[in-house]
Amino acid sequence: MSPFLPGLFGTAASLLSAALLYAGSRHCRWSLPLPLHRAGTGLGLLVAAAALALWIGALGVGAGLCVMLASWSLAAIALPALAVLGGAPARLPEGKG
Repeated sequence: MSPFLPGLFGTAASLLSAALLYAGSRHCRWSLPLPLHRAGTGLGLLVAAAALALWIGALGVGAGLCVMLASWSLAAIALPALAVLGGAPARLPEGKG
């Protein structure tokens, strides 16, 4: 197996985890099916654990934790900003409208 492949999978899992956590958030501006909004947080945490395991397997415990948190944080900041810049309308909170 290529030496950069675990890092590539770890990056993809970190980005997917952040996207799922954003999809499960009340502040999500994407128009997604309701089951994905409801299951987003649980799936996001599950994928985050898998991403952490991939990064730890690739780099070791200390560096794996740092890189996973850094890539996760960057994605968590970028996704809402991209949603706002993309012009996605805000969803109404449950029970409003």
